[in-house]
Amino acid sequence: MTKIAIIGGGAAGLMASIIAAREGADVTLYEHNQSVGKKILASGNGRCNIINTTATADDYFGTNADFATYALKQLPFTSFVTFCQTIGLLLDIKEDGRCYPLSNEAKSVLNALNSAAKNSGVKILTDTKVTALNKAKEGFIVHTDHEKYTYNKILIATGSEAAPQLGATDDGYRFATAFGHKIIPTYPSLVQLHLNSKIHAKMAGVKTFAEVTLSINGKISEKIQGDILFASYGISGLAILDISQKASLALLNKQNVILNINLLPRFTPDALKEILHKLITSVPDHTLETVLGGLVPAKTVPYLCEAVVINPAKALSMLTPKEISKLLGLIANWQFEVTGTHGFKHAEVSGGGVATIDVDDTTMESKLVKGLYFAGEVLDIVGRRGGYNFNFAWASGMIAGRQMSKK
Repeated sequence: MTKIAIIGGGAAGLMASIIAAREGADVTLYEHNQSVGKKILASGNGRCNIINTTATADDYFGTNADFATYALKQLPFTSFVTFCQTIGLLLDIKEDGRCYPLSNEAKSVLNALNSAAKNSGVKILTDTKVTALNKAKEGFIVHTDHEKYTYNKILIATGSEAAPQLGATDDGYRFATAFGHKIIPTYPSLVQLHLNSKIHAKMAGVKTFAEVTLSINGKISEKIQGDILFASYGISGLAILDISQKASLALLNKQNVILNINLLPRFTPDALKEILHKLITSVPDHTLETVLGGLVPAKTVPYLCEAVVINPAKALSMLTPKEISKLLGLIANWQFEVTGTHGFKHAEVSGGGVATIDVDDTTMESKLVKGLYFAGEVLDIVGRRGGYNFNFAWASGMIAGRQMSKK
């Protein structure tokens, strides 16, 4: 019987352990936290966006994002549904492709995985920190704080540095490096951004629907519509999380990162101009502050006016054509420089990681060390928001578990 050690009890590690045990392997899973699956419990605001039905390699980033292609094809959504049925988990499938447990509680996902692993014979060792991994003459030695054990094969599924408050560490990178693997520099992703501005803190709490354009070194990189939220540190919201991977990577590479925010994307410039002129005609004595407060969040008005040097108490009828043009231009294109991210502590996932060039995408086995495998977020693959990171974790974990169980 093949003896397997899985380091890390997250999505990839749990999936691999279940598959390998079901295939007849003797599986031990090591988790340094008091319980497995802490990130699963925290995902989707406690609801767990468990997978996305639409996932393709285009939804992933990394030095070689195509690395995810084979894994995704091996676990199409229909196969994942079948797997969930075998562990007693039912899904709520949304129209946009996102899926949640039918219970709408992440706890039910973890409970199902945990029970399936134990029922399959997986030995789960929690509160057990792996301190080192070594290659033995035949197999590997796993060192913990107090003992060492020998295994035929090892899976590193330790995740990334994102959310250290949930126990995230860089252990996986350290283990991989010891075996000769290269680590692509890591960075926070699906994370809030910091701004070079004196006003974002004053607008803290303002939430609105907007169009966000991300420019890197003067070139437009992405344009997206969604919620934004000004905060004391900078800016958040779903639209910001969606563009944060590219912004964070650009910052890591010392590039210039700019956000242009259109506060009223539902209107074309001509339509917005017509609306303002109609207001000037219908309520000429109303102040600019009063009228703008009916178009954009009131808390932003003083700073919009300050930026274009117009007194917010000015009557609409007194606005000059030049002032109108400047104001409308700013509403449609309010620019902020991005200076940093809100860090790994607030990031949902991490980009970078173990270089995929030295990992076989069809088996998840190291090309450098036979019997050593990788799965999940520890690899240099990061997905978009919406369940995509779980997609890759389940798929890569399944492949690793299946391959490791072979003699």
